[in-house]
Amino acid sequence: MAINRKSVRKQREGVVVSDAMDKTVVVRVERRFHHSVYGKVIRQHAKHYAHDEKNEARKGDVVRIQEVRPLSRLKRWRLLEIIRRGGVTAPVEST
Repeated sequence: MAINRKSVRKQREGVVVSDAMDKTVVVRVERRFHHSVYGKVIRQHAKHYAHDEKNEARKGDVVRIQEVRPLSRLKRWRLLEIIRRGGVTAPVEST
């Protein structure tokens, strides 16, 4: 008897650090944990290349990404949603 299980895919939240490519964003995901011996809080980060079909995300946005099948040599993640806009604001023109 085969059990029909839906695969559970990893999801991460991070900040877009680059949106220079077409339909691709680079997301910096940071994780914090306590050192097993010394107890100090350690911060580590990873950069993930994510597929952004509509080119919606901008640099500085906080986004949620989901693991998918390999889409290219580097892309293994897909943009799910933009949680918070935080991109670079346009300069205000003075008159």
